[in-house]
Amino acid sequence: MPNAAAELSLAAEADFPTRWGAFRILGFELGTDSAVVLRHGDVSAPGPPPLLRIHSQCLTGDVFSSLRCDCRQQLELALEQITAAGRGLLIYEDKEGRGIGLMNKLRAYALQDQGADTVEANQRLGFAADARDYALPAAILRHLGVRAVRLLSNNPEKIQALEQAGIQVAERVACAPQPASAHARKYLDVKRSKMGHLG
Repeated sequence: MPNAAAELSLAAEADFPTRWGAFRILGFELGTDSAVVLRHGDVSAPGPPPLLRIHSQCLTGDVFSSLRCDCRQQLELALEQITAAGRGLLIYEDKEGRGIGLMNKLRAYALQDQGADTVEANQRLGFAADARDYALPAAILRHLGVRAVRLLSNNPEKIQALEQAGIQVAERVACAPQPASAHARKYLDVKRSKMGHLG
């Protein structure tokens, strides 16, 4: 969790063409936390609130195309929808494994291979089911002059965290790529049944 006294700083900004369209890539730091932002279009202009996806880093899914989760599919769906809408933001946080880090995520995988679900595995390792907070995304949105968003998410905790930080969630847009792989079905079922995720 960021130090309450820490100030948000913009580390760098550059053009960032992608196969989905043209973005600006921005790097932000808040204490020891950091995040990369992909910004498409003018997100502070008048009009309907921009689309926003807060995406936690998932090396196994985003880079290696793991079938244990749907993270890469959610990432790609978000980028596609943001460019189709004409403006929006993707905030990519360094929160691997719902905030427990990459090595602990691999330890959780090993426990899952022995029969634990994703929530039980995190708890057996001494972590909360979800160890993330959203102070950094809220600070980034304020910095960019964004006070209301259409949130691409299935996680009600993200809605609550943004609202508590003074960012209006004007609409929750489902981020549910179809079809889910057979390997990811238990993972998705646990998110819905134990963590209250929406469809």
